[in-house]
Amino acid sequence: MTGITNKIRRHHLTTSLKTRMILLVCLLVLSLTLMAGGMYTAMIGEVLEEQIGQRALQVSRTVAKIPLVQQQIVKSHPEGKLQPLAEAIRRETGAEFIVIGNRSGIRFSHPKPDRLGKQMVGGDNAAALERGKSYISHAVGTLGPSIRGKVPIFNSRQEIIGVVSVGYLQENVRSIVHEQQLKGAVLIGGLMLLGIFGAVTISNRFKRAIFGLEPEQIAHLFSERASIIESIREGIVAIDREAHVTVVNRVAIESLEKTCEEDIIGQHIREVLPGAKLSRVLNGGQQHYDQEFEVSGITMIINTVPMLEKGQVIGAVASFRRKDELDILAKQLSQVKEYSELLRAQTHEYSNKLHTIAGLIQIGHEKEALDLIGQETAGYQGLIAFLAKAIPHPVLAAFIIGKYNYAQELRIGLLIDSESQLIDVPVDLNREKVVTILGNLIDNAFDAALHSKHKPQVTISMTDSGNDLVFEIGDSGAGVPPKIAEKIFDRGFTTKQKDRGHGLHLVMRALNDLHGQITLGDSELGGALFTVFIPKRRNR
Repeated sequence: MTGITNKIRRHHLTTSLKTRMILLVCLLVLSLTLMAGGMYTAMIGEVLEEQIGQRALQVSRTVAKIPLVQQQIVKSHPEGKLQPLAEAIRRETGAEFIVIGNRSGIRFSHPKPDRLGKQMVGGDNAAALERGKSYISHAVGTLGPSIRGKVPIFNSRQEIIGVVSVGYLQENVRSIVHEQQLKGAVLIGGLMLLGIFGAVTISNRFKRAIFGLEPEQIAHLFSERASIIESIREGIVAIDREAHVTVVNRVAIESLEKTCEEDIIGQHIREVLPGAKLSRVLNGGQQHYDQEFEVSGITMIINTVPMLEKGQVIGAVASFRRKDELDILAKQLSQVKEYSELLRAQTHEYSNKLHTIAGLIQIGHEKEALDLIGQETAGYQGLIAFLAKAIPHPVLAAFIIGKYNYAQELRIGLLIDSESQLIDVPVDLNREKVVTILGNLIDNAFDAALHSKHKPQVTISMTDSGNDLVFEIGDSGAGVPPKIAEKIFDRGFTTKQKDRGHGLHLVMRALNDLHGQITLGDSELGGALFTVFIPKRRNR
C-alpha cells in the first residue's frame, strides 16, 4: 500500500485537494454573496426610489393644498409670494426642487431664481394639468434626471389652476445605494476569509482521514483493486469488524450460486459462508490456509487472513475455490503425465521396429523390410485418406487421429464407421466444446472396453445429415446399469476410484452451451452406446 501510494504521489501532477477545496469554497461564497449583494442592491434601489417618490408626492400634495398657493397661482407675477414659500418648504423637507407652475406650465418657484417665469421642463405635466391626476414620474429636468411627485392645484370649484412638482435627483439615490454596496463588500470580504479558514480546516481533517491521498489517487487505487480482485480465478470475500460482507468478486458470486452482489453484500458471513469460520480470524487474528468446508453440499478449499490497521484487526479476507475444480486440474495433469508415458512407450516401440527394419536391410532381406513397413503404414494412411475426405476440419480430424493412436497404444480396436461424414459443420460452432464432448465419451469408452471380459473394441459414427450433427460412441464394456443411468452426468458421481466422475459432467455442461442433447442406449458390442445431437443452428 505504501509503495503504491508513494508511486502515485510521485506521478501526481494535478492541483491538490486542499487547493481545490479552498478555490471551490471561495468561488461558492463569492458567487452567493455577489448574488445576494446584487439582489440586496437592486431591492435597496427600488425601495429608496419608491420611498423618495412617495415623499415627493406627499410634499407636492401638501404644497398644492396651501391656501396661499391656490390664491397666488392665478394672479400675475405670483413668484414674489410663492418663491420664498417653496424654498422654505424645500429646505425643511430636503427636496432638490419644488416647482409651482400655472395652468400653462410656467414656473413661479425654482431653486435657481433665473429660471422663474420660464416653461417647466420634462414633458410629464399632462396627466396632472389635463386629467387632474397625482403621480410619481421619472424625467430629466434642468437639474438632471430626477424622481418627481406631480400634484395638480385645484380652486374652490375644483378646477385645475396649476401644478406642483417636487423632485429628488436620482444621483442622490445612487450615492445612497453605493454606500450600501460598500457595506456589502465588507461583508463579502469577511465571508470570504471565513470560507477560506473553514476550507483549510475541513481539507486538513479530510486529508488525514484518507491518508493524505488525492481523489484521483483514491479512484486509481479503487479501480486497481477492483481489477485485481476480478482477475483472480478464486472467490474473494471480505468482511468488516462486525463480520458483515463488504467486498465480493464475480467468481465468489458464481461459486456461491448467487445472481448479483446485492445478494451477498451486507449479510453476515455465517449466512454466506457458514463453514468458513471467519469470525475466529476476527477474534484471534491468525491466518489459516487450505482448509476444507462445505457450502450447499459443495466442498471448498479456503484461505483466510486478517486485515490489520495500526495493529488492530479491522476485518478479514477469505479466498476459496471449489475442490472439484482442483480435482479436475489434478486429473488433467495426471492425464498429461499418462499421455507422456504412452508417448515414451510408443517411441520405444517404433524405435524397436526401426531397428528391425534396419537389420532386415543390412542382412539383405529388403522384401521383408518393405512388407513390414507396408503393414505398419497401410492402416494409418487409409485412415488419413478417409478423414481428409469425410472430415475436412483440421481440429476434428486431428482429434480423431490422436484417439486412433491412443487406441493403438492401449491395444483397443477403434472402428470408425465407413459411412461417417462430417462436412456440414457450422463455422460458428465451438470446436473445443465438441472435442470436450467426444474426448470424454471416447475416453470412458476406452476405459470400459479395457475392463470388459470381451475383446476391447470401440466404435465411432458421425453424420451431418439433417438439422443436427450426430455422434455415436459404443464400446464392448459391461454397459451402464439402469439404476445409475440418471446419475452418471452428475458432478462427482463415479463408480470408479475416488476423485473421478467429472468427465460426463463436463460433457453435459458443454452440451448445454451448444444447446445439444445426449441419449444412452445399448451398443452392438455389448456395452453402452452414447448418442450426441448438436444442432447446426444455435437459435433453435
